[in-house]
Amino acid sequence: MKQVIPLTLIVLFFSCKKQSVQKIVTTDIDNFWSVYDKIKQTNDTILQYKLLQEIYIENASQGLRDIIDARRYSREDYIEAIHSYPKFWESIRPNMSKIDENKKAIRESIQKLKTAYPDLKPSTIYFTVGSFRTGGTAKWNNVLIGSELALGSDVTDISELPEWRQPYYEDYKPLENLPLLCTHEYIHTQQTEIVENLLAMCLYEGIAEFISCKVTQEKSNTPALTFGKENNEAITHKFIEDLYAPENNYNWLWGENQNELKERDLGYYVGFKISERYYNSSSDKMRAVKDLIELDYYNDKEVARIVDASKFLPKSLEQIDSDYQLKRPKVVSISEFENGSKTVSPTLDKITINFSEPLNGIHSSLDYGFLGKTTYPNIDNNSRIWTNTNQSYTFNLKLESNKQYQMIVSNFRLENGIRLKPFLIEFKTTKKPITI
Repeated sequence: MKQVIPLTLIVLFFSCKKQSVQKIVTTDIDNFWSVYDKIKQTNDTILQYKLLQEIYIENASQGLRDIIDARRYSREDYIEAIHSYPKFWESIRPNMSKIDENKKAIRESIQKLKTAYPDLKPSTIYFTVGSFRTGGTAKWNNVLIGSELALGSDVTDISELPEWRQPYYEDYKPLENLPLLCTHEYIHTQQTEIVENLLAMCLYEGIAEFISCKVTQEKSNTPALTFGKENNEAITHKFIEDLYAPENNYNWLWGENQNELKERDLGYYVGFKISERYYNSSSDKMRAVKDLIELDYYNDKEVARIVDASKFLPKSLEQIDSDYQLKRPKVVSISEFENGSKTVSPTLDKITINFSEPLNGIHSSLDYGFLGKTTYPNIDNNSRIWTNTNQSYTFNLKLESNKQYQMIVSNFRLENGIRLKPFLIEFKTTKKPITI
């Protein structure tokens, strides 16, 4: 006897199947070429801006609005890019026009990610056109692709682009690696809020790169990974050296990349290898993927657990921190009174801070203490000077009677960049001046 399947179940089945198809929005590409053609047909600058606004900006998808906001694109950026690189735009246009041909491979890659990480939350992939500031990023749970970068290939004419930009197309072969890029950025939509320190930044990118490569079985197109394998010892040494130097964070990824090793995005290598080694050492691979994607960057113990388990660094994070703390200079005394004193005369007009060793004579910071602005003394900032061969720091100030004062001394540094241990200066003035 033939079994009759209720219509409601059939509808539900196809409804669920339809909902599971990865959403990829490409309307911004169509709108861009529509306005591009119209802009190229007129020399009227005012009309060009009007066309850009009405055809492209006002019809922007949520993804385009997000990427304009994230990368601070202006109308001037778009108009300048359109006029400056005509050969580039015409050569990349066929790739953009055939974007639908890439959707199947992208969806297959995201499905592989879903298989490895069943808790994957839905995210929409938007193909936008920007002005060369990102090939891909994630914001508000959306994947944002900059097609002018991500869809470049061997036939793209990059001769008009700035020299510093051209290697991206040659080294990264973006169109060939498009599904990998989308999967990488998709992982970012699943990760927790990042903490802005070097270790967290490298883990954030390295985890996304490792897992996207693992699930797709594709090799990373980031040149830093090849460089890293050949220079691992030098990289780990420099990484430990920079762990506590925030000004060097962007020498490792996302920005300046002006590191002494002369290689971009080495932070991707560090995060990738930590992730890879943690994954390989885990008996439960699916759990390892979950641990990495859901890593809480504000949880220092969990971050340390994963990093230490990877054995990528020569010492545990606790040992590395301990070694660093021993190298830090300290405040050893205040010349005019003992810190914590409750009998400081309100007529005191100068404070001299003495350090354990000479500092660089450049970096300094005096800030509010834990009690806030009201307890910060009235300091004459023009009087702040280094003395005693940069082993002391002096400044003038005005004090009130019978008042609690606090200030934090920080950001002072040695010549090699190692920072002073933050020091809280705390004292209280007497009701009346002290006479000697």
